[in-house]
Amino acid sequence: MLFTAGCKKQERGGPSELRIATQPAPLFCPIFVAKQMHWLENDLKAKAVTIKWSSFVAGPPENESFLAGQQDVGVLGDTPAIIARSAGLRSRIIATSATGPRALALIARKDSTINSATDLRGHKVAVTKGSYAHHLLYIILKNAGLTPADITIIHLPPADLVLAFNKGDVDAAATWEPFLGRIELDGARRIADGTGIKQGVLVVIAMDEFAKEHPDLIEEVLRAYQRGYDFIKQYPQKAAELITSEVKVPPEQLEKLFAVFDFNPAITPGIIQELKVTEGFLRNNEISKGQVDIDTFIDASYLAKIGL
Repeated sequence: MLFTAGCKKQERGGPSELRIATQPAPLFCPIFVAKQMHWLENDLKAKAVTIKWSSFVAGPPENESFLAGQQDVGVLGDTPAIIARSAGLRSRIIATSATGPRALALIARKDSTINSATDLRGHKVAVTKGSYAHHLLYIILKNAGLTPADITIIHLPPADLVLAFNKGDVDAAATWEPFLGRIELDGARRIADGTGIKQGVLVVIAMDEFAKEHPDLIEEVLRAYQRGYDFIKQYPQKAAELITSEVKVPPEQLEKLFAVFDFNPAITPGIIQELKVTEGFLRNNEISKGQVDIDTFIDASYLAKIGL
């Protein structure tokens, strides 16, 4: 069931609150720079609009909040965004949050016999169902001439996946940063990542009604995101120190991760194509509830209005 409660309204008809959903991960660094610098709060003060920030451990609980009408704008992975849209969420993709093919990977325990993807046959592999790492795993299997039936897939939330991998309950895992980095610090071997096969797209979404009624606020969010992107490029060390508490990654490690991601908010033809491939994967594997027309899901008009 969908709830359609909208943003809080002022008597004059405009919103008194802009609600932004985030996740504590380095996938979304520019929005955290904007948050820490209070850019949106300062820029929207004249309009008497306050900012309500919410944090979610992953895409599924964030989607639940959107479905309950509790958010206006948010950052999340392409797969949960498509899954929510297929379930009836009236949302649109308004920008790219990040891409990073090296930020998601298949890794094996250092004491395992898995040296390449073809060695996965018969092994237990952990992955978070419906995540973009789930899609990566299927691509890797296909490229190695294998199918999901050739392995035992263990579906686990990210934190549980790390624990299972470190305990030796699984032989390999497909995951993303920062969980990937935490495992690799203990000596896990990277078997394959998204390089050349999956860009690893994260997106910025907005509720349809909110975006239609308040395009000026959507544009402010995107300007703030672009400023955060520029700030990271110009002052990487300062940016890492500024947002370390938000993304739960030490500054020195976070600064290295900046090189792994492209935080450009533009929606390129390559990104559109990847979203279409991802949509097909989710639908064909019955992870999403039905077909999503990616061309109508994307609305790049707000980026165009601010020259991006």
